[in-house]
Amino acid sequence: MDTDKAPRRVPIRDLVKYYLRLGLLGFGGPVALVGQMERELVGDKMISPGPVVTATFVGYLVAARLGGSLLEGFWGSLVSTIGIFLPSFLLVLIVAPILVRYRTNANVQGFIKGAYAAAIGTILGACVLLGKIAIGDWLTALIALGSLVVLFRWKISNPVLVAVTAVIGLIAFPLLKPGWVFVK
Repeated sequence: MDTDKAPRRVPIRDLVKYYLRLGLLGFGGPVALVGQMERELVGDKMISPGPVVTATFVGYLVAARLGGSLLEGFWGSLVSTIGIFLPSFLLVLIVAPILVRYRTNANVQGFIKGAYAAAIGTILGACVLLGKIAIGDWLTALIALGSLVVLFRWKISNPVLVAVTAVIGLIAFPLLKPGWVFVK
């Protein structure tokens, strides 16, 4: 076995640092972090990206697989989850009262508008990335367009929409057997 390709042990402190950094820089919510997680986790560790909650799963995998025990996996998932959510929580807790107090200030309004624009751009970029991964044939394109229409027209809940489209995928996949699906 090539020693350069062998997985290295990842200390819990490295998971804490990674997810604290990701949580601290992750303005815009879970979708905004997908691009960064894709670059750093998929590119470096070949782990699937996903919403921020994936941090729990990835923390478990990295610590358990590379650390060698289920207990380390538990600690990896715990510190990853805390690390990804703690910076946002603290930032809102500390900054929100200041922003509310000075909300009429032109500089604060400019900051907020700029931050919103950056978050929207980041989220749109993540949507393009996820779209390239998830939309690979006419059926998935139809599901994506149909989902947008349903969300904007009838405003159904996201979990219901995801459940319905998952059932459509479960039924259609064995019938169509698409070759583009990267999860085998």
